[in-house]
Amino acid sequence: MDQIALRASAERPAIIADGATLTYGDLMERVSTAAAWLDRRKGFRRDGVSRVGLDCGNGVEYIVLALAILKTGGCLVPLADELTEPERQEIITRTGLCGIVTGTPGGPEWQSLDTPELENEAAFSALDPAFIRFSSGTTGRSKGVVLSHAKLRERITAANAALEIGPHDKVLWMLPMAHHFAVSIVLYLYHGACTVLGSSHLATEVLELARTTRATVIYGAPFHHSLLAADDGGYAWPDLRLAVTTAAPLPEALAGHFKKRFGKPLVQGLGIIEIGLPLLNTGGAGDSPTAVGRPLPAYDVELRDDEGLPVAIGKTGELWIKGPGMFDAYLSPWQTVDEICVDGWFATGDLAETDAAGRIYLRGRKKSVLNVSGMKVFPEEIEAAIERHPAVKRCRVAGMPHTILGTVPAAEVILENGEVLKPRQLIEWCRKSLSIYKVPVHVKFVSNLPLTASGKIRRV
Repeated sequence: MDQIALRASAERPAIIADGATLTYGDLMERVSTAAAWLDRRKGFRRDGVSRVGLDCGNGVEYIVLALAILKTGGCLVPLADELTEPERQEIITRTGLCGIVTGTPGGPEWQSLDTPELENEAAFSALDPAFIRFSSGTTGRSKGVVLSHAKLRERITAANAALEIGPHDKVLWMLPMAHHFAVSIVLYLYHGACTVLGSSHLATEVLELARTTRATVIYGAPFHHSLLAADDGGYAWPDLRLAVTTAAPLPEALAGHFKKRFGKPLVQGLGIIEIGLPLLNTGGAGDSPTAVGRPLPAYDVELRDDEGLPVAIGKTGELWIKGPGMFDAYLSPWQTVDEICVDGWFATGDLAETDAAGRIYLRGRKKSVLNVSGMKVFPEEIEAAIERHPAVKRCRVAGMPHTILGTVPAAEVILENGEVLKPRQLIEWCRKSLSIYKVPVHVKFVSNLPLTASGKIRRV
């Protein structure tokens, strides 16, 4: 946070939102005011590093409050607005939040919490932690990724070797800040760029904002780019120099439509919560748009088979990555990065292939985790929710391909003898306890499911 203030020119624009421009000087003043307010809240200061939940929608206020938490020496724990109450409580308990800051139209509000310390409180504080991010709202399988201030700086420096974001850029922001903030908003501010915030995903309004602000970069998901590519207006976006797509696989047809409409390729990147942005398709987006690119200069990448040996070009292997900005630890159960990595290499669990030019193409996940528009979803969590229904005996959840979201959950369900249920009823049941992106979009009733020798559900 302090590095942003030191590096930026106070008079330069930092954020454009709602027709108003906030300079870096204005932003730093608002952050300092919010930090002073937070530091006076009852229960904020504890022994060690205070973990603070942030419950705030997209906008200037999110950026101000997030930076204020970091400025006070606190550790930011995003609380996404789509979390159900059980998911929210799970994060609060597992992170041991001292309190929650909520952004409201009338200003921030503080809720002090009396949660127990972490089992590894001293080791956690010694890391100088900046963020804790969960890849899924609940279940013990989502361990919680801890990222320190030092590793955060390493990430944004390494990523910008390819993005080349600088004071000349105005970045049109499209993604939820609770899921995308560190190697994006923080990166833009650290490198002196201006972030442009809109309130609509409609193509006509996004393009009008791009025109009036002369935005040079767009950072979004395939969903956002598909709306823009379908626009039949006449604005060609001449200021656009870089269009980054992330959070879900890029369909080849969409890449073609976008390039035809705006004359610029969609550059796909691979963001990994434990690593940052190690892959970006800046060099091959024109002729190989579905690739996630080559490794950025600071990273080494290998594809390995189940024996840990390198695989040949065109063969599928697990993606292993080594480089700066690696996460510091998993929160629960506590594991440091040195305990997890092998000689500095992190096994991502992604299955991938390379072509003769060294470009990498993702082919799926080694384990059962689903990637729904960039958010990791555990089938076991959805299955547990379904099996709480009194009419359900057993079920299996798997990913179903989706042209825009990449993958969506689908369920096979065995009903108890004599029970009758419609798919829509079970979907509505899931909506009561699961975030919307975890709710199955398809339910199929079956008489049996394949099992392993030990009686567990056999995964697809």
